[in-house]
Amino acid sequence: MPADITGTNVFDLQQNTFHLHPGPVFTSFLLADEINRAPAKTQSALLQAMQERRVTIDRETHQLASDFTVFATQNPLEYEGTYPLPEAQKDRFMLKIIMLPPNRDDELLLARRSLGPDSPQDVLERGEVRQVLQPGDILKLRAGLEQITLRDELLSYAVDLVRRTREDASILVGAGPRATQSLLLAGRCSAALAGRDFVTPDDLRAMAHPVLCHRLILRPEFEIEGLTPTEAIGKILETLPVPR
Repeated sequence: MPADITGTNVFDLQQNTFHLHPGPVFTSFLLADEINRAPAKTQSALLQAMQERRVTIDRETHQLASDFTVFATQNPLEYEGTYPLPEAQKDRFMLKIIMLPPNRDDELLLARRSLGPDSPQDVLERGEVRQVLQPGDILKLRAGLEQITLRDELLSYAVDLVRRTREDASILVGAGPRATQSLLLAGRCSAALAGRDFVTPDDLRAMAHPVLCHRLILRPEFEIEGLTPTEAIGKILETLPVPR
């Protein structure tokens, strides 16, 4: 991912004016492969884009697409030549999803496909991946989430859950208000995927780990003992009363 992802202003000698030469950030879905290899300048440039869907270049602000979304991967094993993501940037990612190795059947299918013309690389090169959504469809789906009912007691439960991360003895830095917003939105998404028009406590509990874990910093003495953010969130979920 290049450092100048936002783009540059290029001077036009004929018209005596500057014109924006847009960078890769001017898109709908931005895939940042191994984002922890991007230098600090690039990661800093993403902060405004991820929060406001706008970028400022030479003091001029430009609007990004209304469906602008950043998807990033991160190699959890290899740290040579990497840069740690600042807390402010991690907080702007709604979810962190741990990708486990495929089960045996899926891995066997992938191995079989790699021997013939249906390998993932060949399918991409032949252009067989087809668009299934238009930008307008995404906006309609997003608006539809606002129609999913979220009761006041569940709103309070989400707030209390996030606040507990700031009060737990094992957590040095807990999640902030942006995490609450992400948890509520994730709960609505979970309900929609389940075909319901209302959020349940199970929706919020199921989304607690992917929403909260990457936002926490554990106290060193607990981390040395082997505690993980997943276990810390699990302990909070066990002790926090669930609304009925």
